[in-house]
Amino acid sequence: MSLVVTLFILGHSTYEPIKHKIMAGGKESPRQKMIGMMYLVLTALLALNVSKSILDAFVAIEENIQKANAMQFEVGSRSILDVKSELAGLKQSSENSAKIKKIKFVISKMKDVERATDLFIKSIDDIKLNLLTKSGENITFTRKNTESSAIIWEKPKAECSPIRFNLSAVNAKDQYDIPMNILIGGDIKNPSGVGKDVWKELIDLRKDLATILGNYSWNGKVNKLNCQNINSYSNNVDLAHKVDAFLIENNVSKDDYEVIKKLYMSLTKQERVTVNDMKNVHWIGATFDHSPLVAAIASLSSLQQDALAARSLALGHLKSKVSTGEYSFNSIVPLAYGPVIANIGDEVNLNIMMAAFDSENQPIVTLDNDYENEINYSNGQGHIKLKAGTGNLSLTGTISIKNKNGLIKKEKWNHEVLVMKPQGSIEMPQFNLLYRGYENIIVPTASGYNETILTGNNVTIIKKSDHYIVKPGNGGVAKLVVTGKNSATNDSKVLKSITYKVVDLPDPVLFWGSSKTGGNANSSRVLIPKFEPGNPLNVNWNIIKWECSSSSLRGAPPTGSGNNISQANALINASPKGTMISFLATVTGPDNRKRQIAGSWIK
Repeated sequence: MSLVVTLFILGHSTYEPIKHKIMAGGKESPRQKMIGMMYLVLTALLALNVSKSILDAFVAIEENIQKANAMQFEVGSRSILDVKSELAGLKQSSENSAKIKKIKFVISKMKDVERATDLFIKSIDDIKLNLLTKSGENITFTRKNTESSAIIWEKPKAECSPIRFNLSAVNAKDQYDIPMNILIGGDIKNPSGVGKDVWKELIDLRKDLATILGNYSWNGKVNKLNCQNINSYSNNVDLAHKVDAFLIENNVSKDDYEVIKKLYMSLTKQERVTVNDMKNVHWIGATFDHSPLVAAIASLSSLQQDALAARSLALGHLKSKVSTGEYSFNSIVPLAYGPVIANIGDEVNLNIMMAAFDSENQPIVTLDNDYENEINYSNGQGHIKLKAGTGNLSLTGTISIKNKNGLIKKEKWNHEVLVMKPQGSIEMPQFNLLYRGYENIIVPTASGYNETILTGNNVTIIKKSDHYIVKPGNGGVAKLVVTGKNSATNDSKVLKSITYKVVDLPDPVLFWGSSKTGGNANSSRVLIPKFEPGNPLNVNWNIIKWECSSSSLRGAPPTGSGNNISQANALINASPKGTMISFLATVTGPDNRKRQIAGSWIK
């Protein structure tokens, strides 16, 4: 290393006093000149030692980055192998056809991720090789990866696998002219070298991976992501807000939202920065300006690490769409939930389920509302304690948990608490739905008032003695509102408003006398469409027409209308024992909708 280069590395503040001593040599005594020269030599030697330490640090950094790159490569590749293994373990059958189709779809998406990432990885490797070659380094490949004099220890072993370099074998570690000229060109504000292409390829990779995850159609649902270029932001919070904005604008699925956001942010760099009071310096210029050869290669390897980490994230997310391995569980608990208040004679319906959770990965619960509270955790649940005041509680918050990749899955929750005095409530004996065309029985109450009034939207309401008959319209939802009225003062107050889902009545089941479809034929000559025992809906069904068939049928099948099937007597009597006798009936209910239902019995 020349003396000038050495002094340059020391910096302007060190070089100026030394230069002054040299230039002022004519004014000093021989002894002073000798002391100045010794000072110069010692300072230069110090600079050489500092510079070597810095260069060795870049070599160590590059080595650590390459190890991390190898790990990221293996993590992503393992996701691909897991999905392919799952496909190989499935038998080709109609039962598995839907899952096989989805796995093949996911594998095709994984290939898209591989192609986009591999293009970027290979481009960066080509630039590294060019830098080393132009710097006069011998980049001949050797299979002896323990040979300390070899610069290339390992060629790419698969798609997306970077070249394994050994920078300790590079001679021109401090070379910075060639990296600057090749990567930047002549202007750090407007790079004209290959760094300009690196920047574009990084932006393209970000767009490609986000689009692969956010732009697809499956099972009739179309997801479209118009990816935007965000290269200017004040800080990470501002970047997150900008990414949120375009993801929300594109109505990105909540299953893909957090992954795309994390991936996009991980591949985003601030395009224009301020360096030593110089504004609008391009990221390429700021990164590679006066960067020694080994530092430039380490920076390029860091970009490869960003790409491989994004690849691992994308492939892990795709794997989670066909595998149950996204979250870990090591404990299960029983959960029973249902009404906490019941009156005499009421039916009490309980829902019983088993919940799985990871005892080492408790969720994080937040409460948006301004209440004094304390959140404790156990059995995979957050427990909130708060005191009810005089008004109803409308509680909202979030619950978050990490998957195996460390990605946080966040969901919003809400809960309404009616605080009595006064309160309104609606009890619906027949499920929590309104059936279209059916006389739904609604029993509202308004405690604290002597009159209860029920109104609503998209419904017709008829008042009976102790209940209301509610018939919804054609819309998908209907709203019911409970109002309490004091007849003495004429004061009234809306106490409760609930939105119900409006659905069609379910299809009935055919019975031959008392025998349900799938049972045995009997001597009854009555066909009855009705709901199975246990269904509380009280519906009368009418048979418009029916048709009978059996394996011994010869000629036209007997037909008829109504419940009586006497016209099928001849066919039934002529059918040998063990014959399957079937009926196909067209029925209507209170909604006047025609339905075709079928049943079969063994004689």
